[in-house]
Amino acid sequence: MDIEELKIKSETKQVKVVFKNLINDHNTLFGGIALQWMDEVAYITATRSCRKKVVTISTGEIDFKKPIPYGTIVELIGQVGKVGSVRLEINVQIFIEQKYTNEREKAVEGNFYFAAIDDNNQPIKLLT
Repeated sequence: MDIEELKIKSETKQVKVVFKNLINDHNTLFGGIALQWMDEVAYITATRSCRKKVVTISTGEIDFKKPIPYGTIVELIGQVGKVGSVRLEINVQIFIEQKYTNEREKAVEGNFYFAAIDDNNQPIKLLT
């Protein structure tokens, strides 16, 4: 399988609803919750792309473009970016969807970096 096919097959989507237990005093999603969701989607995307044990090694810039209001539906999309011999970049975007309209807009975007590890938690090559 070539890299482009791998990128397509490993794309990961999750849909969630912003419930009351996830919001701050501004009635928007806590930024830390958004980051947790993004890291989870990134982890799944990374695992699906190389089918090895992976760990988050760093994050790139995370851009919070729009607040994510209480009661909205959010879709997270993880996609493989750059693939190196030992490091994998995953881009994750969060889109806001209003429940009762077709409105959809990007709220957050960021990159997460992963390394593959062996059973002794030592780095190994991503793609063999």
